[in-house]
Amino acid sequence: MTVTVRPITAEDREGWDRLYAGYAAFYRVDQSPEMRDRVFGWLLDETHEVEGLVAEDTEGRLIGLTHYRPFASPLRAATNGFLDDLFVEPAARGSGAARAMIEAVAEVARARGWLTVRWITADNNYRARGLYDRLATRTQWVTYDLKP
Repeated sequence: MTVTVRPITAEDREGWDRLYAGYAAFYRVDQSPEMRDRVFGWLLDETHEVEGLVAEDTEGRLIGLTHYRPFASPLRAATNGFLDDLFVEPAARGSGAARAMIEAVAEVARARGWLTVRWITADNNYRARGLYDRLATRTQWVTYDLKP
């Protein structure tokens, strides 16, 4: 399958919504239509830090999405990139879409001078981790969430 990766546009809303709902279900996160409205609004707002790409098949059907943003690294006095979300619909897994989207984010990082692209995934996300282990270096860092 040939996969094309490109920036999200307003016309992608229906396909993106289907994919993002699938992503939320995969991670068992309750998500409302209002939440998806907010995120899609961020993606179309050129002044918001969150940006997105979609992967489409040869027929132009959306099969994957990724969201990313810059983040400052004070210790290194540099800006890095954070890949927040990456999802490929189950029927398209193994198509190369995930790799293509990660490589597209890496290209953005090179163009913007980001030193690193970082992301997290669930420990039991074995299929995705197989790809991630081939593309990037797994870190030793443990992640914590504080709910204020």
